[in-house]
Amino acid sequence: MTVETTSIDTLVVGAGQAGVAMSEHLSKLGVPHLVLERARIAERWRTGRWDSLVANGPAWHDRFPNLEFADFDPNAFASKEQVADYFVAYAEKFEAPIRTGVEVKKVVRNAGRQGFTIETSEGTIEANRVVVATGPFQRPVIPPIAPQDSSLTQIHSADYRNPAQLPEGGVLVVGAGSSGVQIADELQRAGKRVYLSVGAHDRPPRAYRGRDFCWWLGVLGEWDAEVMKPGREHVTIAVSGSRGGHTVDFRRLANQGITLVGLTKSFNDGVVTFEADLAENIARGDENYLSLLDAADAYAERNGLDLPEEPEARVIPADPECVTHPLHDLDLAKAGVTSIVWATGYAVDFSWLNVNAFDEKGKPKHQRGVSKEPGIYFLGLPWLSRRGSAFIWGVWHDAKHIADHIVTQRKYLAYYDDSQGQAPSRREESVEGVENTSANSRIHKVSEMGVN
Repeated sequence: MTVETTSIDTLVVGAGQAGVAMSEHLSKLGVPHLVLERARIAERWRTGRWDSLVANGPAWHDRFPNLEFADFDPNAFASKEQVADYFVAYAEKFEAPIRTGVEVKKVVRNAGRQGFTIETSEGTIEANRVVVATGPFQRPVIPPIAPQDSSLTQIHSADYRNPAQLPEGGVLVVGAGSSGVQIADELQRAGKRVYLSVGAHDRPPRAYRGRDFCWWLGVLGEWDAEVMKPGREHVTIAVSGSRGGHTVDFRRLANQGITLVGLTKSFNDGVVTFEADLAENIARGDENYLSLLDAADAYAERNGLDLPEEPEARVIPADPECVTHPLHDLDLAKAGVTSIVWATGYAVDFSWLNVNAFDEKGKPKHQRGVSKEPGIYFLGLPWLSRRGSAFIWGVWHDAKHIADHIVTQRKYLAYYDDSQGQAPSRREESVEGVENTSANSRIHKVSEMGVN
């Protein structure tokens, strides 16, 4: 595929959930645009996750407003392939102008004239605006404490696929958010000896009083919270949709056969040391769990909701042996541990974006996705405008705000052109393309009036 015409009003980088949502809103508003994706639509869902992954929210919640999952129980949890197929179907629904197999390599602001020059793997494009829709899961992070030991198999959760991928022997899973918990559970059920390093976390109930926790967070206004609570920046959330969905209970995991340990502190000569914070971390997770139950009960009473009471949800079982007498260190070889799975999150990578849109720490500076660099927008990042911004449904609403901002800017520019007696900017011209024969690739014509 080649880029024949090199100008477009708005360029969207990335065709995951953020890019597809952005394209829908721009299409509805008649903004000429192009979406570039270096792989396939929603590629991270297909190949950047483990085989058994399902969405952490039910299908009625984890979707866009204008399309339901086809032939699927709305209370069930879609597999990663079903989620990826959903975004492909959604893009086809409004004929999104997406070009796959094209990587954006550099974006720079033009000097003395409007817009940006974008270098891609298929040529150069100029655009008045650029929407960065690459999401938060760009560069897997393995902390510097990771041992330099060739005898250990070490992978990030982004590269984990299934238990058969790991060699014989036990596994240390570092990180007890949604990914770490689900991977540890799967490995233990496959017969592996598993140690799970548990740090600070929230653990909401999967469901309570007949409603999924996604519903409770919605009616309680938690999804729309605009400011993160102080001190919660590094707190993960332990929730799972696997096996039909269930509340993550670390005590149950321990009784199942997983050995819980505290936050991983250091490695030295084959011995890993843990912080003495396991019981505290689990207790704080319990506090978060119970506080949501309290808030739900108060909401139900305040609004007269006839929902079945669930007193058994408040029963906290006794701490297992690994919590009351925790391991402070572990000799990996003696314990038979041959693998480490680092479920330690991701970092963003904006090295290709050479514009003045970042603070001194390299973080995007923006207001609800509108960058301090005029014409640059960010979409799909955590807490972009609210707690739900990085989730499927949340990114759709953030995209609408950005699309509206783009339309407003276009109107001001159109007034300038009219007042000067000029024709519209040449970046209003259409972008033609040659159809890409690779799978899941569709190329459409973007005209001055929108998508044909």
